[in-house]
Amino acid sequence: MTPSYNEREVLALLQDESTQKRGFEMIVTQYSEQLYWQIRRMVLSHEDANDLLQNTFIKAWMSIDYFRAEAKLSTWLYRIALNECLTFLNKQRATSTVSLDDSEADALQKLESDPYFSGDKAEMALQKALLALPEKQRMVFNLKYYQEMKYEEMSDIFGTSVGALKASYHHAVKKIEKFLGEEY
Repeated sequence: MTPSYNEREVLALLQDESTQKRGFEMIVTQYSEQLYWQIRRMVLSHEDANDLLQNTFIKAWMSIDYFRAEAKLSTWLYRIALNECLTFLNKQRATSTVSLDDSEADALQKLESDPYFSGDKAEMALQKALLALPEKQRMVFNLKYYQEMKYEEMSDIFGTSVGALKASYHHAVKKIEKFLGEEY
């Protein structure tokens, strides 16, 4: 996060039509990278992640007048991004006539052939384990592990209790440990 970013100042810019565009540009600059990586961990493909990031910001811009600051801007953006990911993954699944195992194999093949993936064997094994998780567990794990997001903030994003999120994260960790134990 850039030190010059101040959410209160950005919210003030968003309230005034003459400064709204500048405020939104500050939001894009502030959150693009972390949203990109969150989306990328869900869809794996660089191109898909870029498209979904762009869709996220388009939807945010289109509804910026309705943002009432009841949640933090980051929470609102994550919610939009996660909804975009879920919509994308559901459409992808609906158009695919292959079995679940085949779709996981397809996702893994995408990851392995991705020129932008620079991970080592351990990172590849972790990504394989993440692919085996249900979508919600994968999202919760990614937000907690990679973004170090607090459960309370995730609760605002998912509209789920903190306890349910802790359980999802715990189950995800156990499944990942089991998967990695079988891999090595």
